[in-house]
Amino acid sequence: MSKSIKLYFDLMSQPSRALYILFDLAKIPTDRQPVALRNGAHMTDEFKKINRFQKVPCIVDHDGFKLSESIAILRYLDRKNEFPLLKNFYPEDGKKRALVDEFLEWQHNSLRVFCAMYFQFAWLLPIMTGHPSKPERVEEMKTLMENALDTIEDTWLGTTNKFLTGDKLTVADLWAACEIEQPTMAGYDPRNGRPKLTNWLNEVRTATNPVSIIVPTPPRIHLVPCQTL
Repeated sequence: MSKSIKLYFDLMSQPSRALYILFDLAKIPTDRQPVALRNGAHMTDEFKKINRFQKVPCIVDHDGFKLSESIAILRYLDRKNEFPLLKNFYPEDGKKRALVDEFLEWQHNSLRVFCAMYFQFAWLLPIMTGHPSKPERVEEMKTLMENALDTIEDTWLGTTNKFLTGDKLTVADLWAACEIEQPTMAGYDPRNGRPKLTNWLNEVRTATNPVSIIVPTPPRIHLVPCQTL
């Protein structure tokens, strides 16, 4: 039996949520270590010893090996070859995996960055600073985010596939869903005007049932069973 891996996370972090869900789905033995970003817990000297970049998510394996960045963690877990259920979400077939990797590489500099930046300017920074963001800056980020969401709707979901890279749920869907849900905390509904994206999100929730899926709700993140959504 595999020994537990320490997962350092904050549920306000989209990649943290994706890994959190994946660890559940793949039944990876986990010692969960919450890190309260809002309290600056990641900026302590103690946490810097765990992750020199002082970010979440990150892991510490049972032998003391430390690693950050969610995609690097995913691939490390896969190469350990200790978690057979992980193959259900990160396929072994070379071409199928290449399509998943294609999405993960695309989303990092498009969907992820623009959803995150819109969320920060529209919701997070005003709360942290007590001052509203410049409207033109919020609008700029909204436009970039909507372009990425439209690419999901028209290109990634433009085929007859049920999910982003095929007919089965993969890590591509988990990472994307966590990013796309984030702007809802700022009052933006990514489903509006995007029927394919709406259906896809519903399919993701159905496919992850009964594992809890994480839904952003101000002012905190809640864990709720999929069947209640």
